[in-house]
Amino acid sequence: MNISNISNPFIVSKSIPNELFCDRKEETATLIKQIENGRNVVLVSPRRMGKTGLIHHLFRQDLIQDGYYTFFIDIYSASTLQEMCYLFGKAVFERFKSKKAQHWESFLQTIKSLRPAFKIDAFTGEPSFEFGIGAIERPETTMEEIFLYLEVADKPCIVAFDEFQQIAEFQEKRTEAMLRGMIQNCANTSFIFSGSKQHTISQMFHSKARPFYQSAQLIELRPLNRDVYADFATELFSEYGKSINRDVVNQVYDDYNGTTWYLQMMMNELFSLTLVGETCNITKLQTAKQNIIDIQDGVYRTQLSLLSPKQKQLLQAMVQEGVVKSVTSAAFIKKYSLESASSVQSALKGLTEKALISATDNQYHIDDFFFAEWLRKNY
Repeated sequence: MNISNISNPFIVSKSIPNELFCDRKEETATLIKQIENGRNVVLVSPRRMGKTGLIHHLFRQDLIQDGYYTFFIDIYSASTLQEMCYLFGKAVFERFKSKKAQHWESFLQTIKSLRPAFKIDAFTGEPSFEFGIGAIERPETTMEEIFLYLEVADKPCIVAFDEFQQIAEFQEKRTEAMLRGMIQNCANTSFIFSGSKQHTISQMFHSKARPFYQSAQLIELRPLNRDVYADFATELFSEYGKSINRDVVNQVYDDYNGTTWYLQMMMNELFSLTLVGETCNITKLQTAKQNIIDIQDGVYRTQLSLLSPKQKQLLQAMVQEGVVKSVTSAAFIKKYSLESASSVQSALKGLTEKALISATDNQYHIDDFFFAEWLRKNY
């Protein structure tokens, strides 16, 4: 890919070309090894650590592009098997719609439950995908047919389900068992199960009582190496005729615990604040941070308006405390004048479901660093 037309090399909102992707060489090699040896993978880390970017980076590797069909399905917003089935079917359709006629004949013969939804344009011969979620009347049957189609594809397939732990919340309580039964019969398809709710997804694959028990190899995605990222950032500045003091990159890394998205977002803004021929120094940090928070101001106000008074109180307490080991302890409740352990537990559940609070190593914290900064300044 020609990156000369990319004005800011610190990409945060779309797929990152290989030339601008930072490191993850070991993780990429590990994923390739697992896939080549027929092993399914669970990729787990806190949110915004770079799981999605790593999967897309994997899919862009020559060996994978040449040897496999790849599918990425984000099921974060799905709440039913029907919705997941729609997203899966659409991804498969988009991947194969440009293939030759024989592929479509095979597709239509296999995906029988959705046959009326697929149309072929009489003039162009191009297929189209014309149905809504409600058209999937038998999602279990349709899901089974999609897996069957991948099994007869002329190349092996890789399916990545992003935020896979979401299936534990589906209305259909048999979803885990049903999918496990289908997936274990797939010989031509490898699976990557990506998740950010570490406790939930670990339970899914490590509890003997769960259908996916020991069915995939666990890979925990950790922060990028501090020195490696500093080398990456300073080199990119240099390639664009700018420079940045290494201590600035190190400070950004430390402020956001090496979390990939926040590193990229801050470096993106610092890069935009630095003119060609200039050096980005530590004095630009506060301006960059404030610019990012200002852009999100409306979003954050809306998020806060949707919370109950008790959820707001708990959020404000956590902003002041930082990292909380026990949100229901008497000391924490007394310190911040919270109502009771039960009300705190209820508020915590609501904030966790809204993805505003996360737990790492049994310690609770506000998930969005910038949101936490905004709360500190405004409340």
